[in-house]
Amino acid sequence: MMEYVDIDILIKLGISAVLGLIIGLERELKRKPVGLKTSLVISVVSCLLTIVSIESAYMFPNSDDVRITMDPLRLAAQIVSGIGFLGAGVILRRGNDSISGLTTAAMIWGAAGIGIAVGAGFFVEAFAGVTLLIISVELVPYVMKFIGPKQLREKEISLQLFIRDKDQIEKVMSFLMEKKYIIRRLRIKDLDNGDHLVQIRVAVDYREKTTDVYALVSSLEGINKVEIESMN
Repeated sequence: MMEYVDIDILIKLGISAVLGLIIGLERELKRKPVGLKTSLVISVVSCLLTIVSIESAYMFPNSDDVRITMDPLRLAAQIVSGIGFLGAGVILRRGNDSISGLTTAAMIWGAAGIGIAVGAGFFVEAFAGVTLLIISVELVPYVMKFIGPKQLREKEISLQLFIRDKDQIEKVMSFLMEKKYIIRRLRIKDLDNGDHLVQIRVAVDYREKTTDVYALVSSLEGINKVEIESMN
């Protein structure tokens, strides 16, 4: 009986490692903060804690004097809340006020959930969960660019333009609208040297290269300097 239990535990840990590897590989290929090692640790340790939580609930036999009752998943339940601290660590706020790392944080939570599922013995459900996770973050966004709403077929680009002549700002805005760029945000700031800093966030077709947008904008008359960043 003991040998069977040990083998069963090793199988669970092995499966959780493989599934954690799949999740980590997807993040690693995208050069995200959470990669192979982090996902492996989260998945395997979550699985191990779940096994310990379940097994320990039945380790203490009842007696006539003391009746011990334990929740088999009490320890595992703390993983879900505790993993939130790791997720919060990868969520970043950029200088342009955009938020990044939400998907990576969700994948951390997902890796922990997969480990819990494997530790509790839900192997088929865990494999299905990983499959759906990869489809959700890889295939679905790609498909939605073709069949989804217009907003999903756009990408945002942040522009910082240093313009000397104030009248040139209106010409730049007209040019962007002629190119059918959707202006999401506009901020104008006067600099000490007499230039005007124009910060614009525009939405363009996802097929348009950021370098092409840079070439178009930088060729405009009156623009001294251009800084550009793709938000997607």
